[in-house]
Amino acid sequence: MRFVITGEWSRNRLLQTIVALYAAYVVGLWLTNALLYFSKMSLSAASVVDYYLGSDEKFLSPRSYQGLLEVSHFHLFAMGMLLLVLTHLMLFIPVRNNIKAWLIVVPFVSAFVDEGAGWLVRFVSPHFAYLKIAGFLTLEASLAVLVILSLWSVFSGSQKNYDGRGGGGRSDGASRDSGVF
Repeated sequence: MRFVITGEWSRNRLLQTIVALYAAYVVGLWLTNALLYFSKMSLSAASVVDYYLGSDEKFLSPRSYQGLLEVSHFHLFAMGMLLLVLTHLMLFIPVRNNIKAWLIVVPFVSAFVDEGAGWLVRFVSPHFAYLKIAGFLTLEASLAVLVILSLWSVFSGSQKNYDGRGGGGRSDGASRDSGVF
């Protein structure tokens, strides 16, 4: 935590390595999330409705309550953990707090919308297919923004501290450890 608060995270090679490797995993998740979505549906409402409600012409069965429950159980935990880490990094980027708030809230809301809209399509109305598409696109876009900002912030060399006021350096004149590498 000290590295982030003092602004040293942009000069600590081990921390940069951790953030870069984590970002690589998130990019993998981002890519596989898109591939999974597009292997089942497209950005058309009709394809979303067919996936959740089934289609006689395409020999698709409707999604079952049990199947949706199992997927949601895993997704709620995994996305929660992913977003906890990614949005936590947003606390320390050098931007205004109102922008940070949007960078934190939008990914969480879009993940809930993406997950919940499938339930709504299946059990409430096919019109929620548009919400599913919007949730998916917003989640994918917000994940991309979080990864890019995390990498930018840790590698930019910015001296601003976690609240965006600047002056993240040490006041005692002590030197900073730039890491092992």
